[in-house]
Formats: sequence, C-alpha cells, structure tokens
Amino acid sequence: MRILLLILAVLLAMSSATAEAQSPKRVFIVGDSTASEYGSERAPRQGWGMQLQSFLDPAAWQVKNHAQSGRSSRSFIDEGWLKPVEASLTRGNVLLIQFGHNDEKAEDPTRYNEPAQAFPQWLMRYVALAREKGATPILITPLARRKFERGSKIDQLLDTHGAYSIAVRELAKREQVGLIDLDAASTAWLRALGDDASKPFYMHVPEQKLADDTHLQARGATAVACLVVGAWKTLDPALAKTVVRDTDCGARDTALADRAAQAHPSQVVHEADIARQQPGPHGGAGTTTAYPFFADAPGLSFFFRKRVLHKGAGIGMHQHDKDEVYYVVSGKGRYIMDGTIRDVGPGDAMLTRTGSTHSLMQAGEDDLVILLAYPKAAN
Repeated sequence: MRILLLILAVLLAMSSATAEAQSPKRVFIVGDSTASEYGSERAPRQGWGMQLQSFLDPAAWQVKNHAQSGRSSRSFIDEGWLKPVEASLTRGNVLLIQFGHNDEKAEDPTRYNEPAQAFPQWLMRYVALAREKGATPILITPLARRKFERGSKIDQLLDTHGAYSIAVRELAKREQVGLIDLDAASTAWLRALGDDASKPFYMHVPEQKLADDTHLQARGATAVACLVVGAWKTLDPALAKTVVRDTDCGARDTALADRAAQAHPSQVVHEADIARQQPGPHGGAGTTTAYPFFADAPGLSFFFRKRVLHKGAGIGMHQHDKDEVYYVVSGKGRYIMDGTIRDVGPGDAMLTRTGSTHSLMQAGEDDLVILLAYPKAAN
C-alpha cells in the first residue's frame, strides 16, 4: 500500500510539473501611467504595458498589467495596489518594476520620495517580494519625457529624471537585479526622432487640444514596449524564442553623431522630378516612362526602378547576367520567361535568375506599372 501511495504521489508531482511547464509564464507590471491600461474613452492614450503582449507568444507568456496612473512607488503600496500582485506572484514569474515620474512630485507627500534613500527603499519592497515568491524582479528606469529645448543648431532633449534614474541603476547594481534602462533607451530614441517628429508618439493630439509630453499614443506605446522587450532579451537571451515580433527598434545613443558622420546622407525624392521618357528597353516596342530612383546615389549596391509601360509598349526579350525582380503595381501584362508565357497583374512578383531569358509586354487599356530591383555590377 505504501509503495502504491508513493507511486501515486510521484505521478501527481510529475503531472503537476508537466502542467506547470506547459502553461504560460506570467509577467507582472507594476508602475505608473506610462505603463498602465486605459479604456477606449481615453483613446488614443496607451501605456506601454498595453502593447507588451503583442511582442510575446501567448502560449509562453501572459502579461498581467497592474500599473496604475498617478502612482509612485510609495502610493502604489500604500493604496493597496500591490496586494493582488502579492497574491498571484509565483515561482518562475517575472516582475517588471517601473516608477519615478510621480516619486518626483515634492508637492505631494503621499507620493514623493527623495531619490537618495526613500525611493530605492520603496523599490526594494518590490524586489524583496519577487525574491520571496521565487519570481524574477527586473527594475526599469522611468520613461523619458518629451521635453526639448530649442538650440541654435539642434534641439536638446532635457534630462527630467536625473537622480531618480541614477537611483534605479545603483539599486540594480547593488542588489544584482536585472535592469532595463528605459530612460536611456527612450532618450536615445527621442533624440534620434527630434522635437517635431516625436510628437505623434506622445499625446500631442490637436483634435483633442492635447500637447502631453509624458503619456503615449498607441504608436508610442508600441515603440516603448519594443524597447522594453529588446532590453529584456539582452538580460535573458532565452526569451528570444518566445518573442513573436522583431525588436530592432530605437536608436543608439550615438545616433546623432552617426548621422553627422555619414559620408552619404539619406534622402527623399519625388518621382515627378526624375521621370524620363524612353523607348521600350532591350528592343521592346512602344514608349515607356522610367523613374530611376537614387541612380546616382554613391555607395548603393543595387538599382531600384519604377517603369510605366504605356499602351502597346514592352521590354524586349533578353538573357540575364544578373538576378532581377519585377513587381506589378497596376495594369496587366504578359510575361515570357524561359519560353513560357503567362498573364500577370497587380501583386504578381517575378524573379529572373542569371542565365534565364525574359520579356514583358503591356496588355489591355491601362498602363502597366512595375517596380524592379537588381544589383549593380561590381567595379
């Protein structure tokens, strides 16, 4: 009987372990309005926590966003917002901890924490809770405010968190806690965007007469969630296999210097300024209009073209010494490749490999508009 009970206990333990391994892990967010949830009545305002799940495989992670608007590390606990987290947090979970905005409000003693001692002491309450529960605490510096000062050459982004971000960094180092330096990452992101171009990410909503440099719109919440997940992956490389969106976002803190040092600056052109009337290339019939985008751009390794084949026009049959891609934007055509012919239209893409032959002719009444790309010959 004892042996049977022992076997049953082992089987139950194995079953429980298997179920735990198969169920999604949970990531809890505690923080302020820059991370919190908002209803549709507050649209387009969103906290970055609302977009975190979109980066994570729901079969692997379940986001529990407990961040609350207007709270500091002190008032979040004093008002009881931490209690449901404490009741639910278990081994294997992750606790993301981001405060600072409201801890800075010296005019409000219910929220204010001076940065040298009180702020890290309150943050330590969250770290201790996570450790007690067997969860992983990760400290996050506060999101940068979009506060630019007009300069003679370039707008300067002001550091509005100062000692508070330093306090988070020092606590993380002292306690050997994972750190996501969102202040630094979002500062680099904002500087790269610049003053005017960063407004659509924050709550600058003219139709609502809002010019809010602290809170985010959906596109900003998504961008900041991307910064958080990208930094989290650096802390835990195993996370990458459960991330379902790319996290190549933001900018290095050297972005402005890198931009200034470019040998060849980025640019924008309009097709009307580069249009060229040409006969059908490669012995093709009729008249075409070519748009040789960035043909003279130094250092570019490929050609990118738009070509309009007007009624009756075509690209003559020719054999390829390079790979080439055609994409049909609009109109209809007949494409001949290696002795086969087929009708093509909007959405069709054609890849011609080195050694193949091809030809293209316009069909019907409308112009055939194509985009094409191919490598430049090596010098």
